[in-house]
Amino acid sequence: MLESMRQFKAGIFQALGHPTRVAVVEFLSHGEMSVGVLCEKVGVEQANISQHLAILRNKHIVETRRDGNQIFYRLRDPLLGEVLEKMREYFFAHLGEVMEMMQEEKKRAKKSEQKARR
Repeated sequence: MLESMRQFKAGIFQALGHPTRVAVVEFLSHGEMSVGVLCEKVGVEQANISQHLAILRNKHIVETRRDGNQIFYRLRDPLLGEVLEKMREYFFAHLGEVMEMMQEEKKRAKKSEQKARR
């Protein structure tokens, strides 16, 4: 059972393993969108986004609805949008740490440079 859950998680993370697919999921976390609107928001051509949407569909991350000749996509479960929001929070929490480390390194380099000039 635990191995099945790990496989499931790995499959979801694998499907989200491309920045375009992450962007699609982030936009869809705000609600259903047509393929055309997704292309505009993500900034890619329809052929490109269709490939990414197929991967997300195959992993049951998104669902579709047809209205005339338009196809609309939505997240199968809004919880995934919340997971990505938590990842965003995680990024910014650790970004602060990285920035602090870089500032400390910059200070050390400046001190070393000043000592070398003496």
